[in-house]
Amino acid sequence: MAAQRHYDELARQMSAFGAVKRDMARILPHDCPTGSAAVLTLLKRYGDMRMSRMAELLAVDVSVASRHVAHVADRGWIERHPDPADKRSRILSLSEKGSKQMEVLNERSTQLLADRLSDWSDDEVDQLIALMTRLRESFGDCRTTGSRATVPQAATEPTTESTAQITTRTPA
Repeated sequence: MAAQRHYDELARQMSAFGAVKRDMARILPHDCPTGSAAVLTLLKRYGDMRMSRMAELLAVDVSVASRHVAHVADRGWIERHPDPADKRSRILSLSEKGSKQMEVLNERSTQLLADRLSDWSDDEVDQLIALMTRLRESFGDCRTTGSRATVPQAATEPTTESTAQITTRTPA
């Protein structure tokens, strides 16, 4: 097990994720804010789903998810169909236009990463991918399991920096 000083430094270095996310948000098309990009990404990754599942995956209230979904629906990037199992619910699905928008988002994010990591070797990028995958697995996927790790009370009050990261969270 790593020494406490390693975890302290790791916690400090984790703030870099906020800078990366801000840079990633800057390359989004003007009509596709981060919440909209998150909706499209989740539909691409997980397929058709109900609004409640979207809110769960976004880790936000259904009303917040509804605003993001309305934005992408207004642009024709998703379709909403009646749920055959429950006529009161709607099933969200990525439209052809939404798939094309995802291609744009993927191209832009891939290019940004290629630019920022141009001085990294393929082995270093592979190592980063492996370590980030392992980190994600160590924390579990709270969005899909509904479980959360127990955190000491003092650690549950976010700092100003972490508050900005929490409120702008997008799915990984």
